Amino acid sequence: MLMPHWHYRGSYHWDFYKRFLSSSLSHSSTPLHGSSFSLRKDRVPLVFYWIPWVGSAVTYGTQPYEFFDNCRAKYGDCFSFMLLGRVMTVYLGPKGHEFVFNAKLSDVSAEAAYSNLTTPAFGEGVIYDVPNWKLMEQKKFAKVALTTESFIQYVPLMVDEIMKYFKTSPDFQGKKGEVDVLKSQPEMTLYTASRSLMGKDLRNMLNAKYAGWYSDLDKGFTPLNFAFPYLPLPGYKLRDKAHAHITNTYMELINKRRKESGTHERDLVDALMNNSTYKDGTKMTDQQIANLMVGVLMGGQHTSAATSSWFLLHLGERPDLQEELYKEIKDTIGDKPLQWQDLQKMTLMNNTIRETLRMHHPLHSVFRKVIHDLPVPGTKYVVPAGHFVLASPGWSMTHEEFFPNSQHFEPHRWDKLGGAGGGFKKEDNADEKEETVDYGFGKISKGVSSPYLPFGGGRHRCIGEHFAYTQLGTLLVTFIRNFKWTSKVPEPDYTSMVVLPVGPAYIKWEKREKD
Repeated sequence: MLMPHWHYRGSYHWDFYKRFLSSSLSHSSTPLHGSSFSLRKDRVPLVFYWIPWVGSAVTYGTQPYEFFDNCRAKYGDCFSFMLLGRVMTVYLGPKGHEFVFNAKLSDVSAEAAYSNLTTPAFGEGVIYDVPNWKLMEQKKFAKVALTTESFIQYVPLMVDEIMKYFKTSPDFQGKKGEVDVLKSQPEMTLYTASRSLMGKDLRNMLNAKYAGWYSDLDKGFTPLNFAFPYLPLPGYKLRDKAHAHITNTYMELINKRRKESGTHERDLVDALMNNSTYKDGTKMTDQQIANLMVGVLMGGQHTSAATSSWFLLHLGERPDLQEELYKEIKDTIGDKPLQWQDLQKMTLMNNTIRETLRMHHPLHSVFRKVIHDLPVPGTKYVVPAGHFVLASPGWSMTHEEFFPNSQHFEPHRWDKLGGAGGGFKKEDNADEKEETVDYGFGKISKGVSSPYLPFGGGRHRCIGEHFAYTQLGTLLVTFIRNFKWTSKVPEPDYTSMVVLPVGPAYIKWEKREKD
């Protein structure tokens, strides 16, 4: 995901969508607000809306957290709104996290909620285009590349890729300059993720063109795509062409490896080719393996591009933190090459990532489709089958109730809790250390009642958390060792499912003088 037009992701879809809404509004004279729904005493309060089917899509799609705040002031933590013909029941705060993330598999489905969004981008037969048990198996297949032993090998490879980028990118030549992080970070995260996860031969096949194709795939993650996954729009056509180009490259690599066994590094591609048989005895096809590679690499690159963009921009306003980080790095490793074990010792560096994730959760909303009528605990309400439930950890993590001075970027807020939480009491997070559960891809914490859930929770918790910290930590340390920079933090752009800064978003850098 790359190119100067990265920050326009989804603009084809969103502009079309806004024109459609404007046209609908100009021809609508009767306010419709789901009164028959609201009259039922066992239904969650429904937010008033004017346009049938469209509902609250515009206000939600452009400023979701502000929309949530306004609805909460009127209806409380639990309310419903209309979104493109779908009734979404929102439950805010830690109780909402528990309600959505730990709902029974028989009652809610992520696959039914997300298939329209993910299948056009990733391809058929993977991620949310399969039954849940197969998705859990696919997570297990991929997790072989996410071990401590793997991370130890990845860090030197990532450092090498980052330094090559600094040396070859026109944006980093000379002693000082400026760079749009919405161009540099998608490139750098793609190259570091592909080199570490997929191997040297795949990395050598990738260039700016491939990063641009990943950017085109990203345009599929828009609110409009939630309802209409296939429309004759330019962005959809670019997305489909990008998927074909990328998977053709992966298929070429798979075919080459099948012919030349034993002549390459052992990596995720190799693991998927040889160990992707489901528990019922069926095997993933090579095309499905290629599709899964798209999803895994996007997962290893997609949100890291956003998070690294945000921490570079915030640190550009905090030269004091840059110098603190530099001192921590010098005290930890001096001038020695960075190793994975070193990242574990850098408290401020990890807290900087943690604080960035708090302020800028990559996904502002998490959905599930209700399969069987779902009672809302502690209330008289029942969410009927066919509706959707929505949790928003990003809202909780930026709310004053849980994080005092929540709009201030302050990694030191995490110091007193030793990285266990931030801005909320330890007991609020106590259950995260308690019961664990294995959904088929290894044990994870069952507790999801913390206000801080940057990687989600339950059976769909992101398996790439430790990889993300490894990749982001390596990026941050390498930037700090080589540069000082200044910037202004832009507003968030919520028009895609992954929240990036409104672009262009420049940092002005100068090379750091070596001690």
